[in-house]
Amino acid sequence: MHRASSDAGSARPKPRALEGSDRRPEAILVFQDPQARCVPMNNAGRESNGSQLCACGSGLTRARCCELNLASLGAREASRHLVPLEERAAEAQRSGATEEAQRLAIDILELAPGRTRALTVLYEIRKAQSKPEACAALIRRIVALEPNNFWATNELTLLLLGRGNVAEAERHARNAVRMAPENAQSHYLMGLVLTEANRPAVGEYHYQRALELSEARDPVVLANLALCLKNQGKMADARALYKESLDAAPDSLHALLGLARLEEADRDLPAAMTLLERAAALFPDNPNVRLLRAVVLGRRGEADAALAVLDTMAAANATLSPVEWLEKGRLLDRLDRYEEAFAAFDAGRKRLREVTGQQYLDAQAEHLIARLKSFFIKKRVATLPRAKTRTDVAQPLFVLGFPRSGTTLLEQTLSAHPRIAAADELPFIMEIAELMPRLLESPLGYPEALAELWMADHREDLNNLRDHYLRKVAQLGVVPEGAAWFTDKMPLNETHLGLIHLLFPESPLLHVVRHPLDVVVSVYSNLLTHGLYCAYALESVARHYARVMDLVEHYVGEMSLRYLRVRYEDMVEDQEASTRGVLDFIGVEFDPRCLAFHENRRYARTASYAQVTERLYDRSRYRYRNYLRQLQPIIPILQPVIERLGYTV
Repeated sequence: MHRASSDAGSARPKPRALEGSDRRPEAILVFQDPQARCVPMNNAGRESNGSQLCACGSGLTRARCCELNLASLGAREASRHLVPLEERAAEAQRSGATEEAQRLAIDILELAPGRTRALTVLYEIRKAQSKPEACAALIRRIVALEPNNFWATNELTLLLLGRGNVAEAERHARNAVRMAPENAQSHYLMGLVLTEANRPAVGEYHYQRALELSEARDPVVLANLALCLKNQGKMADARALYKESLDAAPDSLHALLGLARLEEADRDLPAAMTLLERAAALFPDNPNVRLLRAVVLGRRGEADAALAVLDTMAAANATLSPVEWLEKGRLLDRLDRYEEAFAAFDAGRKRLREVTGQQYLDAQAEHLIARLKSFFIKKRVATLPRAKTRTDVAQPLFVLGFPRSGTTLLEQTLSAHPRIAAADELPFIMEIAELMPRLLESPLGYPEALAELWMADHREDLNNLRDHYLRKVAQLGVVPEGAAWFTDKMPLNETHLGLIHLLFPESPLLHVVRHPLDVVVSVYSNLLTHGLYCAYALESVARHYARVMDLVEHYVGEMSLRYLRVRYEDMVEDQEASTRGVLDFIGVEFDPRCLAFHENRRYARTASYAQVTERLYDRSRYRYRNYLRQLQPIIPILQPVIERLGYTV
């Protein structure tokens, strides 16, 4: 959510905050390349024929920007005569003559779109203007033309992180480490990406490596390592690192906010407020300080006071960020001001689309689900082998469900049992789906690559894929001695139910369902990127939900699964009966500690982390009724699923 490069030993760089994922910004970058800084633009730049300009905002024509076919570019030798013009553009950009630099760069690129120095000048100008679409188009071209350009690879990684595209960011971060394995910045960036990818145990190694290579205990790196440890539930170790960071830099806003967030997550709200008061004295107008203050006030039950903080921010800044709009909406909801709350949710979504330039990947979602339905049919599945179940290690319990359906509540309940460990959101099933064609030596994509299992030399490969998953889990260190099971609560893993069954045919599949309209309202009120960015608009949340639930229905009808549907409303209405039923299905004895899930000191790294620290409550049941007018356009999309699950409107 946050978001170049080169030598960590150069002059002390200015830290930079990252922005844009499922959670509030917590980490920032260091080791910034001084030559990557942008200068302010003096005016709007060169005028061109608006009908020909690329929509991304680069200032180039469409044919020389997003519609350009890089394969069509000729040899760069043919454009060497433009080198003096590139030097003039770079010098103009360095000296602050931004309009001239922009004009020269655009002129060069219209003639020779493969000149990377001109691309760099234009990229830095557009970055200073906060034009993410233009920046993405320009930096992607630089990386495509110069795959071993370390600075450009870092910049692209940061931009992708800022837009919430963690998977692609990870590919480029890994390439940076390959290019510069002894560079502190490359390891730092890898740690940042892996923490965002919910693999903090692996990310911890790269943060530690960055500290070793820089030969310094940089307070910013320490604070980001602390965040990584916090996300592993190592609260004491994280707290110690935050304090070390503050000892070295007492006025560090990053460390103050990080420690305040840790105390808030660890339920010490007085300590969090004390740190926020200290931060506010140093940075009285900082929006992140005010936002966290609003969060803490909200958790203390002081919704009016929290709302007043956000209203003050709006008055001062004219517009709130997506995170701030959504927090405001949730506070208004708590105060029963539902019309205003939904308007805030709408404003947050609109602002999110403006900031990220992202929207639901509709065609991609439709295509994937159609292929999964086509491949996983009864006759074909019967001919496929299954991986054998290992008895020497703990086995996965798959807690499945759409985001905000109640999966965190079930995981907290189960992980209070001494034989069940919580592993949180594991990305490994999706990782295997992506790697499978290569691992199976198939020319086909997923899921069609599973056809290789019919070949004699690949009949045992599911065991290898199973072991890949279990090895990744072991690296995280989340399964204690004596545990027989561990939870995998990755949202939307149910999309890959067929693959999960082939890998772990004896693992329980616990599918949490909740009234579909409640799910949509809750998703819409939180900042999430799961589900191919479906949460960026109300209709796309409903459409993706309906598609996924139809796919699950297909799997259940075509395959013999160890599948249990768990209703969120049943967990709330009769906690003990629901819990006993789930534990019986798993095959472990009932333990009364499961009913006191709110006493589970584990930190749940999801949007529900605060709710699951409270005793069971029912105020979230059927909350959609407060928003029936706003939900009318999507009810027809969800009506078939609502009826199939036994709900009504």
